[in-house]
Amino acid sequence: MAHYAFMDSNNIVVKVLTGVNENETQLDNGVEVGGSTEAWEQFYENLPWHSELTCKRTSYNGNIRKQYAGIGFTYDADADVFIAPQPFASWTLDENYDWQPPTPKPEGNYAWFEPNQQWIEIVEP
Repeated sequence: MAHYAFMDSNNIVVKVLTGVNENETQLDNGVEVGGSTEAWEQFYENLPWHSELTCKRTSYNGNIRKQYAGIGFTYDADADVFIAPQPFASWTLDENYDWQPPTPKPEGNYAWFEPNQQWIEIVEP
């Protein structure tokens, strides 16, 4: 099964659904549809309940558009990638469309603490 992300006018993903694989075709009111990613994206966009949304295929394994799109992700049309929401205000987007902390994560079990903008070691009891 293929997955399709739907974006609002700000390119924010508002819905993701499981749909038809891009190479499949099927009849819709006697008309054959599908056969390509673009054809299925157009088909899903034209459904009445998606008419205000843009549709792009997404992939669990990251083979297309960088990563699997989730609700709240942003679609960058110029780069043709989905970008995860910014995890913290201090993190910046790198050239690979990944969010980076102000300082690299140390080896071990650490979590980012935004108020102090530092990594805090997680100690197991």
